[in-house]
Amino acid sequence: MSVPHSRRRRAVAIPAGMALATALAFLPNIQATAAEAAPAAPATEAAEAGSFSYVVNVQPGHGPSAQVKRAISKAGGTIVTSYDRIGVVVVHSANPDFAKTVRKVRGVQSAGATRTAPLPSAATTDEGAPQVLSAQEVAAAEAAAGQDPLESLQWDLPAIKADKAHEKSLGSKKVTVAVIDTGVDDTHPDIAPNFDREASVNCVAGKPDTSDGAWRPSASESPHGTHVAGEIAAAKNGVGMTGVAPGVKVSGIKVGNPDGFFYTEAVVCGFMWAAEHGVDVTNNSYYTDPWYFNCKDDPDQKALVEAVSRATRYAEKKGAVNVAAAGNENYDLSSDEITDPSSPNDTTPGDRTVDPSKCLDIPTQLPGVVTVAATGAKGLKSSFSNHGLGVIDIAAPGGDSTAYQTPEPPATSGLILGTLPGGKWGYMAGTSMASPHVAGVAALIKSTHPHASPAMVKALLYAEADATACNDPYDIDGDGKVDAVCEGPKNRNGFYGWGMADALDAVTW
Repeated sequence: MSVPHSRRRRAVAIPAGMALATALAFLPNIQATAAEAAPAAPATEAAEAGSFSYVVNVQPGHGPSAQVKRAISKAGGTIVTSYDRIGVVVVHSANPDFAKTVRKVRGVQSAGATRTAPLPSAATTDEGAPQVLSAQEVAAAEAAAGQDPLESLQWDLPAIKADKAHEKSLGSKKVTVAVIDTGVDDTHPDIAPNFDREASVNCVAGKPDTSDGAWRPSASESPHGTHVAGEIAAAKNGVGMTGVAPGVKVSGIKVGNPDGFFYTEAVVCGFMWAAEHGVDVTNNSYYTDPWYFNCKDDPDQKALVEAVSRATRYAEKKGAVNVAAAGNENYDLSSDEITDPSSPNDTTPGDRTVDPSKCLDIPTQLPGVVTVAATGAKGLKSSFSNHGLGVIDIAAPGGDSTAYQTPEPPATSGLILGTLPGGKWGYMAGTSMASPHVAGVAALIKSTHPHASPAMVKALLYAEADATACNDPYDIDGDGKVDAVCEGPKNRNGFYGWGMADALDAVTW
């Protein structure tokens, strides 16, 4: 299959030669292919260039002890911030042996470098742009009675019965979905009516920046977070498009840095901010850089898994349902081994073989997190979507090449419409786009059952999903070769998990 898979979670490019290929080449951190990649550079070699960021994990519920603080300082570290409730300390140090040294200190449970490039990241990026709707296309869109102007282009809403759900409920303004992503443009006319400023923040540095507008992407940064926010909660206000839950609140928690990387300290900060600010659902359409899979037999990567795990568990304990994208590489996450050619993606990636049961894509493979696969306009697994029996929890529209899955008119694109900074709208595709559909459905469930715990919201999410059988054989491009193998019964399989998310059941059950 010729789909060029991204090394990031946030969108996926369509095969070269197809009409939308260049329009969807919006993929930060596209790295060398496996054949071109050189072996990864050791962190100790790069450390001479400057300071690195680390997480030091200690006993939750307490800050670092005086002994640990002294050890951090003695090893050349400076504490940036400490999330005492979960026992995660963010440290900067130019000492290449910092993590190795502090791991020996009594009271330190694990410690590891959050990146292989020094501060600030020295990565190169390759960012294109989503397909932006022109003013003429916006003006030409024909809406049915009761629809927003661009809703006729959103085949994804009827795919999960969101259009029918909106006849009964748009969701409650007492429910907030946090978009943990690249930032959200809250000035967009489809986002402004539903934006929750109090639950918004910039976490890029690993500690909260609460200055006004810090959650917004700059003009040179990715529009990804803004697109996701519109998919979830674009207001039903006679302007533009309609979100899955157009009556709920949405916040922006910016964790992607200007180079497009989502480092552990920022992700931890994002979940902690959501936990402490009454967020009901978090959407996570990314993986935590620089490792696509974090292997727990590596002391650095083990520390990153532990830090993010503590943060997601704490957010759920405080009432948030965490929803995450499964990934865009057509990987079988239930297989015995996967070749990862992309890690570490902030220096020089190289091929490595990993066991996905021991090497985790975080946060999506962490316990308790809702893992979302993508489907196209025909309801089939998207050509790029990761899958895996026992890994995928649920499926939702994420788009696909129109050549593979063509929507019914009046929709014209097989991709997903969303909001873009500057009051614009445009198309993207990826499991990044599937995850916010599920986050929106979870928000509708929470609106219907305001006292439901995260466990109950997830139970309803799965019980209400429309069971979807495996496709056998799955030959999405029609070349006579099987492109992926689906295992499991209709109501719990590797392509669709419990099935397709159902927004109508979310407001009627």
